[in-house]
Amino acid sequence: MNRAYTYMLRCGDGSLYTGWTNDLEQRIRAHSAGHGGKYTRSHLPVELIWYEPCADKSAAMRREAAIKRMSRAEKLALIQSANATGADGVT
Repeated sequence: MNRAYTYMLRCGDGSLYTGWTNDLEQRIRAHSAGHGGKYTRSHLPVELIWYEPCADKSAAMRREAAIKRMSRAEKLALIQSANATGADGVT
C-alpha cells in the first residue's frame, strides 16, 4: 500500500491551499522554497495547518477534490474539528 496525504496550507495572505502528495515533508519543503504549486509561489510563506493520511494516490486525489469544492467556512470547520478531536493531521 502506497501512503498518500491530502493537506491544507495557510498562505502568507491568509488564503488556504489544498493539495495531495505521497511525501508530505518533502512537499511542504518544496512549497516553502517556492518550488511547490504555482499558487503558493506567489503567496509565501506557507504553513501546514491540516493533513489527512489516505490509502493511496487515488483516495488522496478524491479527498483533495472534495475539499476544493468546500467553502472557506467548511474548510475552517474541518480544521477546527480535527483540532478539537486530536485527529491525525493536525499541526
